[in-house]
Amino acid sequence: MTEATTGSTRAQITRAALLDAAREVFVASGYEDAKLVDIADRAGASIGSLYHHFTAKSDLWITLYDEYTKRQQHRSARAFRTALAAGEEDALRLFIAGTRAYLEGCWEERQLARIFLSGSGPAGFGLLTRRRFREWLHANSTLVNGHTRPLSDMLVLCLTAMATEAGREVAAAPSKARARKMIDEVLELMGRLYPSA
Repeated sequence: MTEATTGSTRAQITRAALLDAAREVFVASGYEDAKLVDIADRAGASIGSLYHHFTAKSDLWITLYDEYTKRQQHRSARAFRTALAAGEEDALRLFIAGTRAYLEGCWEERQLARIFLSGSGPAGFGLLTRRRFREWLHANSTLVNGHTRPLSDMLVLCLTAMATEAGREVAAAPSKARARKMIDEVLELMGRLYPSA
């Protein structure tokens, strides 16, 4: 292993430790009350090292948000592809399979889901989440195109908004059993919006 590779590996480890520490501090304190010095201390890093990897507290928050949304997108896409491979062709059922994975992810990562769906965050975060919602909406519309009983753009909007709001409630559920019940109920309600012929 070369010195450059060792340095690169060390930098990746430090960056990961800073993100883990930021997650813990944001979950405990919220965005506004989180302190960079607490994040650096918890990561076992210096403030200088933190600023080497991230430009500001907002950069840490948005990086955590981006990574969380990517994991959620992968969960949903994997569930969609699995249902498709199993022979499902109904656009709504495919959408619901992806939504179930998304909502289960909200429970699995409930601490992050709660802070990101709480409405707090750095200046401009609301605009960023709205832009990501529109991207998710476009991806959902694209995924369900070309399948049996295609969904209208307005139905995809309503279903995506339902999933987002349900995710907020699932993340705040007092138990896994309650979260599962909520997920089952919202998916059943989604099915009623476009009943089978």
